[in-house]
Amino acid sequence: MADPKGFLTTGREVAQTRPVAERVKDWNEVYVPGSLLPIISKQAGRCMDCGIPFCHNGCPLGNLIPEWNDYAYREDWTAASERLHATNNFPEFTGRLCPAPCESACVLGINQPAVTIKNVEVSIIDKAWDSGDVTPQPPERLSGKTVAVIGSGPAGLAAAQQLTRAGHTVVVYERADRIGGLLRYGIPEFKMEKSHINRRIEQMRLEGTKFRTGVEIGQDIDAAKLRRRYDAVVIAAGATVSRDLPVPGRELNGVHFAMEYLPLANKVQEGDLTVPPITAEGKHVVVIGGGDTGADCVGTAHRQGAASVTQLEIMPKPGEDRNANQPWPTFPMLYKVTSAHEEGGERVYSVSTTHFEGDEDGNVQALHLVEVEFKDGKLEQKPGTERRIPAQLVTLAMGFTGTDQSNGLVQQFGLELDQRGNVARDESYATNVDGVYVAGDAGRGQSLIVWAIAEGRSAARGVDRFLTGTSALPAPIRPTDRSLLV
Repeated sequence: MADPKGFLTTGREVAQTRPVAERVKDWNEVYVPGSLLPIISKQAGRCMDCGIPFCHNGCPLGNLIPEWNDYAYREDWTAASERLHATNNFPEFTGRLCPAPCESACVLGINQPAVTIKNVEVSIIDKAWDSGDVTPQPPERLSGKTVAVIGSGPAGLAAAQQLTRAGHTVVVYERADRIGGLLRYGIPEFKMEKSHINRRIEQMRLEGTKFRTGVEIGQDIDAAKLRRRYDAVVIAAGATVSRDLPVPGRELNGVHFAMEYLPLANKVQEGDLTVPPITAEGKHVVVIGGGDTGADCVGTAHRQGAASVTQLEIMPKPGEDRNANQPWPTFPMLYKVTSAHEEGGERVYSVSTTHFEGDEDGNVQALHLVEVEFKDGKLEQKPGTERRIPAQLVTLAMGFTGTDQSNGLVQQFGLELDQRGNVARDESYATNVDGVYVAGDAGRGQSLIVWAIAEGRSAARGVDRFLTGTSALPAPIRPTDRSLLV
C-alpha cells in the first residue's frame, strides 16, 4: 500500500484549471500545465489498505489502481507506467476523458472525498511519455494471419494494438480522413489535445499496425468482400446515429446534430478550415441535451464567441449527494459542473422543446419550450409554463441510437441485431458471422471510453483464439456481465 496514514493526513486536491478569461480565448487543454506535479505523490498516498479494492469493480478495465497508486506515491514512475499499461492501452485518453467510475467506487469515498484516481492516472502516463517509457512493442514473430478492424475509435484502436502485438497483421479502416473516431472529431481540443492521439498512432505504426483512412466499409469496399480478404474482422464502428428531435421547425437552418457541429470546430484546429461552416459566433446558442456531448457544445460555443449559451435537459436537476437507489459503490447520477459550465451559460432542467420558430428566410430564430414533471412514472407537460427563448444556433446532443446501417455494412455482412438495435454477439464478442467480431458501442450501445477500450481488448482475445486456437491476451470481460455496467 501507499502511505498508511495518507488518507488521514492529506486532503483531496485536483488539477488546477486555467482562468476562464484566459482559456476561452484558445483551444488548449483547460488545465494548468504541471499543476499536478507538486501534489500527485501525496494524492496517490491517500489510497488506503482497504482490503477489498472496490475501485477494481468500478473500472471496466480492471485497472490495478492500488498498485500504481503505491508506485506513484514512491515516485517509481516506470513501475507505475508498467502496471497502468497492463490493463489499459491508452491511459492518457481515459485519464482526460473518463468520468472516473473508479472514484465513485473508492472505499475512502464512503465518508471522505475519494482518491483522485483519474489525476494519478494521467500523471503517470504523462511522465511515462516524457521519460521515454512508452515505446513500440512489435511482436517477436508474425502469425501469418490477417485482421481488419473497422473503426478507429478507442475500441478499434485497442483491439488493433492487442492483435498486432499478438503477431497478426492488422489493418484499421476509418471512413474519416484521420484516425481517432470520436476521439478525433467528437472530443473538443480543450478536453484532449489531439497530439495525444497522434503519438499513439505513431507507436502503433512502429509496432506494425496499418491504417487506411477515407475508406468506408459498406460503401467503398463491400463488407462481404472484406471478410473474404481477411482471416478475421473486428467491427468497432461505434453507435454514431444521433437521436433526433422530430418537432415542428426541425428542418430550419441552424438546427444541427452535435456531431455535425463539433467535428467542424476540430477541423479548424487540424488546419483544414480557417472558419467553421457552422459557428456560434455572435449567436444565441441553445444546446438540447444535458450530458457530456452537450457540455462539449457549450464549451465550443464559448470559444467561438456566442452571444449567449443555454443548455436544456428534459430530466430534473440531479442532486449533489447519492440517492438511496444509487448506493456506494455504484456510479451515481450527480450534479456536476464541467469546465465548460464554469465558463458561463445557463442550464435549464425539466423542460421539453415543443417547436422551433424561424424567420422569413428559413433560419431558426427562437425555441419554444415547456416545463415537464413526472406523474405516475411518465413525463407530462405543466400547463401554463410555455415560454420562448432566442435561438440562432441549436445543437441536438441527446445521445445516439445505434450503429449506422445506412452504409450497408450490417446488411452486407448479414449481421444479426439485438433488441436494442446493436450488433448481437456472444461471450467471446463473436457475431453470427463466422470470423466477425464486434466491440465497443457498435455492440454495447453508447457508453464510456473505458468500456470501449475494455471491449476492444476483450474482442482481441476472442479473435486471437479464433485464429490460433488459444490466446495469451488478457481474459475478456463478458459482454453479458452487467455487474460492471455504468
